[in-house]
Amino acid sequence: MTGPERAMIRAEGLAKTFVLHTQGGAEIPVFRNVSLTVHAGEVVALHGPSGAGKSTLLRTLYANYRPDAGRVMVRHGEAEDDWVDLASAPPRAALALRRRTLGHVSQFLRVIPRVPTLDVVAEPLVALGEEVGAARARAGALLSRLNIPERLWPLAPATFSGGEQQRVNVARGFVAPRPILLLDEPTASLDLANRDIVVALIAEACAAGAALVGIFHDPAVREALDARLFTLTARDTCS
Repeated sequence: MTGPERAMIRAEGLAKTFVLHTQGGAEIPVFRNVSLTVHAGEVVALHGPSGAGKSTLLRTLYANYRPDAGRVMVRHGEAEDDWVDLASAPPRAALALRRRTLGHVSQFLRVIPRVPTLDVVAEPLVALGEEVGAARARAGALLSRLNIPERLWPLAPATFSGGEQQRVNVARGFVAPRPILLLDEPTASLDLANRDIVVALIAEACAAGAALVGIFHDPAVREALDARLFTLTARDTCS
């Protein structure tokens, strides 16, 4: 799915090596010289063997990891020069960008214990200033679409099955429309019916102009999304 040629992410010359300080300073190189541009209305699938650095690259794009070299330029506004380099941005700038521009769906649901599922999903909208009732209504609509029954909404999602938690994670990631979404195996724990619902949500975000980067191990998901493959080769130079 391709959209207007409007770049939303420009990763340039990225390199990342992990240093194991508890192992005598051993170094594990992950990738070097990685460059990637992602446009509005496009789905890019990070591809490659285990250990190639797909998850590390996704976390670098989200500023969970700082690269050893290179830039992660993310468009944060409508003007052509509204860019933030997440490789060097202070934490406050990164948090502001995540709040309005850069969404993320991880493999794991990390939430405050005992917070009801409905509020877990509604929270990103409330953080943007949405009225609580309207945010909960939007959250409930997404939870219903993702087959989370209403009787579970007042419960904390820590008690849910892995597939249910993943769907809550997806609902939270999609409840506030963002121009850029990073997706780490969003369908990995799901049955076919719920997988197809998540694929439809991704496709709708793409059609609305979002730029998406994800890890999708299921070839059928990549094909359904018409994703452009970006292949990383373990311990090698990528571009």
